[in-house]
Amino acid sequence: MAEPYVMRMKMLAKPVLCACLAGLSLVGSADARVLLVGQDSNQEAANQRRQRGQNLPVREIERRVIPRMPGAQYLGFDYDPSTDIYTLKFLRNGSVIWVDADGRTGNIIRRTGN
Repeated sequence: MAEPYVMRMKMLAKPVLCACLAGLSLVGSADARVLLVGQDSNQEAANQRRQRGQNLPVREIERRVIPRMPGAQYLGFDYDPSTDIYTLKFLRNGSVIWVDADGRTGNIIRRTGN
């Protein structure tokens, strides 16, 4: 009698495992969506401030900062709407460098990394 029970459990194991793995992949996707929504809202906040004349366009910030980073590869930027600070990310000789720039003036506030 135990044999049919064991066979049924073996038959159910694969679908149950697949369902669990699919559920885990959805959790990862949800986390990624939350991160992307956060990025979108930061970009939207930056865009709204720029349209109201409160912030410089990010391209202007980049035009001012990138030439001051010779030999470094520019990787992109992040924006913090609570402080109006753009953080530009660079890579030089395997080291990451972050440059914080004031969104209103374009002035470099701080630089971290080599």
